[in-house]
Amino acid sequence: MILGVDLSLLAGLFAVALAAGCVDAIAGGGGLLTLPALLLSGLDPVSAIATNKLQGSAGALSSTAAFARRGLIHWPSAWRIALSAGIASIAGALCVSLLPRPVLDAAVPILLVGIAIYFATAKRMSNEDATARMSPGLFALTWAPAVGFYDGVFGPGAGAFYMIGFVTLLGLGVVRATAHTKLANAASNVGSLALFAAGGHVVWPIGLTMALGAVLGAQVGSRLAIRLGARLIRPLLVTIACLMALRLLSDPANPLRHAVVGLVTGH
Repeated sequence: MILGVDLSLLAGLFAVALAAGCVDAIAGGGGLLTLPALLLSGLDPVSAIATNKLQGSAGALSSTAAFARRGLIHWPSAWRIALSAGIASIAGALCVSLLPRPVLDAAVPILLVGIAIYFATAKRMSNEDATARMSPGLFALTWAPAVGFYDGVFGPGAGAFYMIGFVTLLGLGVVRATAHTKLANAASNVGSLALFAAGGHVVWPIGLTMALGAVLGAQVGSRLAIRLGARLIRPLLVTIACLMALRLLSDPANPLRHAVVGLVTGH
């Protein structure tokens, strides 16, 4: 027992975070594993989300460091993108109660399926850079804060949204796009984590244990991503995006699910 938390529970959550950190470093979506595990461990939804942000931040920082050591991050532009994403995520977290959650619940699964289709069919998904359609400065003023704000408000799929921006707008190859996505993810996670921590919502014994697992898993995942490149990242991105869409649609309260059921049943 550590600070009132059972050791077997900590061990189980450490293992989940280890696996999630590996997946997250490659294609994002580790929260599909960690958030349900935290809820099943008995945490209330707010504490589960806050604690998940702690382990997610640690994993993203760990994978960012691994990619940076290989020279895959262009820091002169990347730090501006990360800063704008981090600030926007704080603004999103502050506005979470003001935005129409049902709209996000319905729209995000559609967007994720669209991203999955794009990644599955796009011919220019490779390890080589292509011509940029937008300058890094404009990206830092538009796409990055938009996704960062969304990450602070809602979160699922933020990594996929960052990724498609780096690939299609900045023309980065898949591995370099993944590296920059991890940095932006880290910034937006840390931004919203700061607010959750200030509000006392983080369960620190669980969060720190999972953070250690996420750090180790992220090192493994980032090495696999660097070694295998698009051969690994592309199919995993497609799979994760589809799984996140299904996870959101599995919520009985999702208005899109109600609409689909209504069309099928005629009610």
